[in-house]
Amino acid sequence: MDDLIADFLTETQEGLAALDVALVRLEKTPDDAPTVSEIFRVIHTIKGTCGFLGLPRLEKVAHAGENMLGRYRDGTLKVTPDGVTLILRALDRIKAIIAGIEQTGAEPAGDDAALIAALDAVADGSGDAAPAAAPPVEQAVEHPADQPVAEAVGLGAPQSIRVSVEVLEDLMTLVSELVLTRNQLMQVARARADQAFAVPLQRLSHITSDLQDGVMKTRMQPIGNAWAKLPRLVRDLAREVSKKIELEMRGEATELDRQVLELIKDPLTHMVRNSADHGLESTEDRRRAGKPETGRIMLNAYHEGGHILIEIADDGKGLNTARIREKAIAQGLATEAEVAAMPDAEIHRFIFRAGFSTAAAVTAVSGRGVGMDVVKTNVERIGGTIDVASSAGRGTAFTIKIPLTLAIVSALVVQVAGERFAIPQIGVVEMVRVGGASGARVERIKDAPVLRLRDRLLPLVRLARVLGLDEAVGDPMGDAGAETGFVVVTQVGASLFGLIVDELHDTEEIVVKPVPPILRHIGVFSGNTILGDGSVIMILDPNGIARATGVTATGAATGAAEGGGAGMRSSEKTAMLLFRAGDATPKAVPLGLVARLDDLPVEQIESSGGVAVVQYRDQLMPLLAIGQDGPSPDAAARGRQTVLVFSEGGRSLGLMVDAILDVVEERLEIKGGQDRPGFLGSAVVADKVTDVLDTAWWLRRSGTDWFGAAETGPSRRLLVVEDSPFYRELVVPTLAAAGYDVVAVADPAEALRLRDRGAVFDAIVSDIEMPGMDGFAFARAVREGGPWAALPLVALSGRADAAALGSARDAGFTDFVTKYDRESLVESLRLCLALPIAA
Repeated sequence: MDDLIADFLTETQEGLAALDVALVRLEKTPDDAPTVSEIFRVIHTIKGTCGFLGLPRLEKVAHAGENMLGRYRDGTLKVTPDGVTLILRALDRIKAIIAGIEQTGAEPAGDDAALIAALDAVADGSGDAAPAAAPPVEQAVEHPADQPVAEAVGLGAPQSIRVSVEVLEDLMTLVSELVLTRNQLMQVARARADQAFAVPLQRLSHITSDLQDGVMKTRMQPIGNAWAKLPRLVRDLAREVSKKIELEMRGEATELDRQVLELIKDPLTHMVRNSADHGLESTEDRRRAGKPETGRIMLNAYHEGGHILIEIADDGKGLNTARIREKAIAQGLATEAEVAAMPDAEIHRFIFRAGFSTAAAVTAVSGRGVGMDVVKTNVERIGGTIDVASSAGRGTAFTIKIPLTLAIVSALVVQVAGERFAIPQIGVVEMVRVGGASGARVERIKDAPVLRLRDRLLPLVRLARVLGLDEAVGDPMGDAGAETGFVVVTQVGASLFGLIVDELHDTEEIVVKPVPPILRHIGVFSGNTILGDGSVIMILDPNGIARATGVTATGAATGAAEGGGAGMRSSEKTAMLLFRAGDATPKAVPLGLVARLDDLPVEQIESSGGVAVVQYRDQLMPLLAIGQDGPSPDAAARGRQTVLVFSEGGRSLGLMVDAILDVVEERLEIKGGQDRPGFLGSAVVADKVTDVLDTAWWLRRSGTDWFGAAETGPSRRLLVVEDSPFYRELVVPTLAAAGYDVVAVADPAEALRLRDRGAVFDAIVSDIEMPGMDGFAFARAVREGGPWAALPLVALSGRADAAALGSARDAGFTDFVTKYDRESLVESLRLCLALPIAA
């Protein structure tokens, strides 16, 4: 290919990359003259260069587009969505022609007559985009001096040259080898303790690190490069599915390695499409829900430690938890009992399973059940994690955590059964010594090792067993953790688990080499590296280890279930948690009812109204004991109380027990003793007579209505408008204690700004006497129109006379409550939210 054409292609592709975003911006702000000029200049440059290089087909398409953009620039043609769509079609045609030139060195054959005719028709004023009736003077008047000034500014810009990717990759390879050589020299110097080489080697180490940082910077690119096509994608998708969608991008300048950037492009594109198709409601549905008609998709990227966090969020309807439950059961991913015991966050993670989709029908956008599992696989392939959080009616947010680079990473070197392995430090939370006189003790629930770590049971994985090394070398934790060793606490997504290793070595910067083909099927390795002493060791993949062992450590109950053979499921058997409480007779409770196992410090147990309580996860959780009052004697002696936690719909109850014995699966047959309160009766479990707990009896004793029609959805959101800080401090805790999610503002103007920004509430409580705009004027402004027009409005006032009540009704208030009457306010809100309110 001719060098001139090669340079032309490179420059043209750089110019076109920004035009999709510019055209979407122009569609939103049709009077943006600088954007029109920017688009016009790029197309004008392409057209002019085509004539010089002898590319007639490309020149004709660019010339037709230039004519239409010239009318936009002059202000004689109004920018319309249809006109922007036509220009985008022309850009797509230009890109297709350029792709053909890039492949063959010559223009591909094709007929552009229809497209050129459409562009010319609009430019002449006879097409779909009609001329503007009266263009503003500012648009009609040209400013010839603008362009030279812009060019003059560019004269002082940093100079740059183009370097091929192959050259950068070769440089990176050489720097990687230099880092390995540096590590080897440093190790030799430490072994020989030769001071003559200490200073030069230290200097070499600093220079190598600076060179490494410099070469790494040449590979770093802003993540905005991966987002460049998304505004056009969202714009076209919004027209396809007839929705109004706004894409907000933050942190576009956040930089990451070019290799990581290429691998993350497709997952990001799929997730944005998913948010637009699945996440956001239709315009009509949003209007009915009191939301702004335009749905929002937000992309945010930022650095955190040695990795980058990318958030993809929308303000749509959220995940359909009930539908996901049904699908999970229908596809055999879990039983009804297991799904019933899962928190919503765990149910939402089913969307990452292969073939899982809740779409009612297959569309051109989604619904085939192929996508989120591929996204998760691609993210994990580069050492990242993905998690999801969703709230019904408010939207869904995905968080992707990925390393900055895949070339050189910091790693912890560990030893297992005489072999060394590297664990990327990005996933290491902490290290814990176990065994010996001063170390923590590894315990077991049945055969599953667990570690008590700061009020939680952490499931453990024997790395030697996972790697098949425990047959040749004895298990260092074989005697209940009596031997010394270490636990590397590792995080995968939102889950924590521990890796049992024999020894910890130093942390090192390692050069990541790909996994050899002969080992790729194993799945617990992410690569290999060469240490300073020349040894080749494997790099462990915490995600792969979690998949291989089935560990999804979201809490103590999960660890217990793993140890209890959670993989052996049968409709004829029930998984039972065995424990001891009160007397020596074993007690049992269905494992599916237990949300968590916790070991709480005795000093945290307090008393409220004669009932033992503990501050637990931002709530007061009542504690009940079996056969005794307060903590058990064993707990008092060791200073910690073992608790079974039952949780449902925001309610929690803790049952204090003496010790956890085992987890078993048995056919539950009650054989007697049914007349004792608190117990269903006695059964033979694990060859012993066991008392089976009547969980419902204990739940009723907690003083909480567990079986009433409790609110299971998200809390109702209230907006409180009150100028007095003192009264805001009084009313907000009162309403929060009644179960509401409360936002308080100091004046009506701030409240109306929230409305304009799209804030969603279920009801509004407003003071009447306020400086500036009073409560009556605020109510009238709300009732005039907009998403809050039909919301219940409750007035608060120190005056309770008939005149004030009449004025409140006339202004549009739904109800009127005297200040400081807490019971009346809560009751008024209950009635207002229970009944349909007319605007």
